[in-house]
Amino acid sequence: MARLAQTDGLTDIQREILATVRDFVDKEILPVATDLEHRDEYPTRIVEGLKELGLFGLMIPEEYGGLGESLLTYALCVEELSRGWMSVSGIVNTHFIVAYMLKQHGTQEQKDHFLPRMATGEVRGAFSMSEPGLGSDVSAITSKGVRDGDEFVLSGQKMWLTNGGSSALVAVLCRTDEGHPEGTAPHKSMTTFLVEKEPGFGQVKPGLTIPGKIDKMGYKGVDTTELIMDGLRVPAARVLGGVTGRGFYHMMDGVEVGRVNVAARGCGVAQRAFELGVSYAQQRHTFGKPIAQHQAIQFKLAEMATKVEAAHAMMVNAARKKDSGQRNDLEAGMAKYLASEYCKEVVEDAFRIHGGYGFSKEYEIERLYREAPMLLIGEGTAEIQKMIIGRRLLEEYRIQG
Repeated sequence: MARLAQTDGLTDIQREILATVRDFVDKEILPVATDLEHRDEYPTRIVEGLKELGLFGLMIPEEYGGLGESLLTYALCVEELSRGWMSVSGIVNTHFIVAYMLKQHGTQEQKDHFLPRMATGEVRGAFSMSEPGLGSDVSAITSKGVRDGDEFVLSGQKMWLTNGGSSALVAVLCRTDEGHPEGTAPHKSMTTFLVEKEPGFGQVKPGLTIPGKIDKMGYKGVDTTELIMDGLRVPAARVLGGVTGRGFYHMMDGVEVGRVNVAARGCGVAQRAFELGVSYAQQRHTFGKPIAQHQAIQFKLAEMATKVEAAHAMMVNAARKKDSGQRNDLEAGMAKYLASEYCKEVVEDAFRIHGGYGFSKEYEIERLYREAPMLLIGEGTAEIQKMIIGRRLLEEYRIQG
């Protein structure tokens, strides 16, 4: 495993951070992940450990108490965390997207108010775009924010909030018609609201309810919820950036970096599946020798390792492009698409190598087999990524004249 998915050109600090995270994964996450996942139990002790490591503030600037690291460093940490348990990376990733949106688009008051407490993990974030009646069609959202003096009154139902219960801050996308005449393009009449709440379930503040966790096939432990707003009052000062009508762009910027991190999750899960497959293949004997010595298994291992390397390389490229300040939606879309598809394939091959034991809950690969499908739809399905990639390619290769 030490020879797979290495990253050239890292600084000594980056290598030290990654070594620390990998050690934490090996000692604190892998030994308990499958048991916690089977019980669908929130990993409180692991989260406390992540706070101590400073991972919740990894990309938050030093002036706000964070480490001020790059997207590449963060993505490589997500890769390591996902190798241990993908749900843990989800807890950090949604928090990171909200912190990133605040850093890039928040007012100075909003940054001063939220970022120092987000850096320590005292305040953990969630973000909310999707609704029960729509998936990737963000322009069709129906949740609304209506101005009432110095406040906005929010109403509507949101869906698929990671950290919905455990978060204290939710970035919520709503339609706001204020200042946007009838006929305005839908994406120009959306606003992101920074909603502060108490962690927990039920009515967490007047007008805001977080129902219980959604029961899922995989990606357990982390709380995934709905969010119901009915007369929720939010101060106008909690409009992200202080200006209405910019919410769609804020969210898309956050999702763009989120796609790099979903790609990193796919890389981490695929790495772990390869580790399990190559290890089991050397222990399991058939016809008088380890199955790793059978050509059919060697072919599988070769394909799995190649996919792990390819996905990792594309993820690193997408992160570095964003860090350089360049547009990276093409690279992020490609990385997310390839890493999630390859992850599914590598996990399935490792599952096949395990034979009947792969179907047993005693073996870790069973958990990975249920977790991998979430990556196929998280932060945009494969079809959405292909649309993004196709449109960008046509921009780049447009015939002149």
